[in-house]
Amino acid sequence: MQNAAYPEAFQELMELLRGLPGVGRRSAERMALQLYTWEPERLHMLAETLETLHERTGICPECGGMSSGPGERCAICASPQRDATQICVVEDIPQMRSIEAGGVYRGKYHILGGTLAPLEGRLADSLSIDPLLKRIDAGNVREVILALGSDVEGQATAVFLANLLNSKPVKISRPAQGLPAGSDLSYADPATIAVALSGRIDFARPNNGDLQK
Repeated sequence: MQNAAYPEAFQELMELLRGLPGVGRRSAERMALQLYTWEPERLHMLAETLETLHERTGICPECGGMSSGPGERCAICASPQRDATQICVVEDIPQMRSIEAGGVYRGKYHILGGTLAPLEGRLADSLSIDPLLKRIDAGNVREVILALGSDVEGQATAVFLANLLNSKPVKISRPAQGLPAGSDLSYADPATIAVALSGRIDFARPNNGDLQK
């Protein structure tokens, strides 16, 4: 319900802010009030940044992460210091950034774009799986780290990918202990992620015979 104490334009701003993750009515109101105190020049800079955001960023054609322009590789994929023989598979960009904050992992990434959730309509063809298989088939990858969430969807996706990779000449591993069961990797602290990745363990490869029963 709209608040009659605020002008319509201000209420529209609050509604837009409420569309951000974790922002409720009161938080949106406080943010809008803060923005209202900004000088017009600063507001113009914010508006211009938002308006041109997609023009000045892009999706990395290699890993699916964020790059500095359409069609450009991200800084991680383009860096000669990163280990191209390791690929850490994550659900989304926030998870990748959480792992990077740990400062331990020096390989590359692959962003799936979500997890399998058939009841919600998220099937294998909606995820970036084929590009991952093509990267592996190129022959440079020796290890694939399945750093997916420990919730039901994350674990189901990890098992599905492990089955697809079962015939590939790569080591399949996952982060070790330290990550709470059922937690979202995006919210784990960098130190915990660093320990989990440093002590990663082999992922139990599915038995194809068992899966076909």
